[in-house]
Amino acid sequence: QVQLVESGGGLVQAGGSLRLSCVASVSITSLIAMGWYRQTPGKEPEFVGGISSGGVTHYVDSVRGRFTLSRTRASAKDVMYLEMNSLKPEDTAMYFCAAGESVWRLQSGQYNYWGQGTQVTVSS
Repeated sequence: QVQLVESGGGLVQAGGSLRLSCVASVSITSLIAMGWYRQTPGKEPEFVGGISSGGVTHYVDSVRGRFTLSRTRASAKDVMYLEMNSLKPEDTAMYFCAAGESVWRLQSGQYNYWGQGTQVTVSS
């Protein structure tokens, strides 16, 4: 069973930066796409961005140019990072790591694995 564990969330002022991490067991995720969603209370999760096993990335328009995805393997585990710069109050949300068959399936809400989330709060 694949487990996804997020970390790196916190409180930051507008204009600041944070880096989120997602550590996954390696047996399956090295072959499939990983990505991030975010969710605010009362709303459906929103796809933020995804990265394929080959490193191809795709972002939602609202974060393109400010957020950067990367992935690597460390200690036999896949690790995905989300570097968030120029943060805005509207970026405040619970951020969830997900893994699925492709970035395009993740974008359409089709995921195979889901993490527990890490809270990001951006103050104005």
